[in-house]
Amino acid sequence: MKHTFVSDLAAHVGETVTLRGWVFNTRSSGKIRFLILRDGTGFVQTVAGKTDLTEKEFELLGEIGQESSVEVTGTVRADRRAPGGYEITLSGLKPISLADDYPITPKEHGTTFLLDMRHLWLRSRKQHVVMKVRHHAIAAIRDFLNDRGFYCLDTPIFTPNACEGTSTLFETDYFGDKAFLSQSGQLYNEATAAAFGRVYCFGPTFRAEKSKTRRHLTEFWMVEPEVAFATLEDIMELAEEMVEYVVGRCVEICEKELIDILERDIKKLETVKRPFARLHYDEAVALLEKKGVSFEKGGDFGGGDETVLSESFDKPLFVHHFPTAVKAFYMQPDPQDADYCLSVDLLASEGYGEIIGGGQRIHDLELLEKRIREDNLPLDAFQWYLDLRRFGSVPHSGFGLGLERFVGFVCGLKHLREAIPFPRLLNRLNP
Repeated sequence: MKHTFVSDLAAHVGETVTLRGWVFNTRSSGKIRFLILRDGTGFVQTVAGKTDLTEKEFELLGEIGQESSVEVTGTVRADRRAPGGYEITLSGLKPISLADDYPITPKEHGTTFLLDMRHLWLRSRKQHVVMKVRHHAIAAIRDFLNDRGFYCLDTPIFTPNACEGTSTLFETDYFGDKAFLSQSGQLYNEATAAAFGRVYCFGPTFRAEKSKTRRHLTEFWMVEPEVAFATLEDIMELAEEMVEYVVGRCVEICEKELIDILERDIKKLETVKRPFARLHYDEAVALLEKKGVSFEKGGDFGGGDETVLSESFDKPLFVHHFPTAVKAFYMQPDPQDADYCLSVDLLASEGYGEIIGGGQRIHDLELLEKRIREDNLPLDAFQWYLDLRRFGSVPHSGFGLGLERFVGFVCGLKHLREAIPFPRLLNRLNP
């Protein structure tokens, strides 16, 4: 028998339908029993009295355990008070697989327990909404870039050399040779950008930082656009437009769930409109000093510094022209002052910190060779990368957006571990 999805109930009001899913909750009120069913597309309340079902079915309705899988048949009616706005009066209940003693109950559970049960925790309403936002953010990012003529050309996860130094790389054996798990696809993006003009990669990246902060994951997803003939200003405008677009899409599609389930203040997201605020690195340092933050000029910002800066604005903030010494070897120095480079970070508002990092790349062969040597990187390993400067080099720019940080910002999460289906943390490799 063909079955209907909860998300499609609006088209079946007054009709008898069959749904398949899992028992989210049950309760009784006198001679009437209720069952909340979830099927992955949504939640719906079903209701039955003794005369609506067989005696065996009605007894099962009062005993069935949370997360049992079932098939239900009934008539759809609109009800603004019911979850999702629709209710189903049951005429049939068929068990598929009965579950007993489901470990995640409505009571409060500790974070460690929930992470140990992550494979089941994903079934909860809050986690369901977060994953839904993640899905729509991914779709919106791809739509935004694809509609602007970008090619998605994904890059290797196994790499022979570092992108930003070896201190945060996972080393692995590659048939007797040393290899690393990628921390960014950027270097390869520069090669494909020279072939296609506008490109992006979108996939998992790995950082071996021994960090336990709420803003760090060991494995995370990143989208990295790269554009030939683009300047720092060009790439800032692209980032600005993309963030506005993707936030808008997520709010448009998930607004009710963001408000009702995650209790997100949508007004804060509605301020994510161009133009974003912009500060030179020196201006950002001056703002920190004004706020009473002890910061040594010339260093990079930490999470606390980013929080103070971003909380000073009601929309995302660009901080640009960082000191050359604190950025990667490939960043183009500012022609007006080589102590600074054409780099930029985008800090999300409300203290969520950096969600984008990028800038303009060095396109001069001699200068790039010099920077590789200064960073004590193996020149031989970068010969292919230097070829991009030997054969038709042009100014080019790009950035990376961390998906989990972006989702965390949209959903108002306190920790990134909830922004990815199965988080990998310093002390967590399971489930």
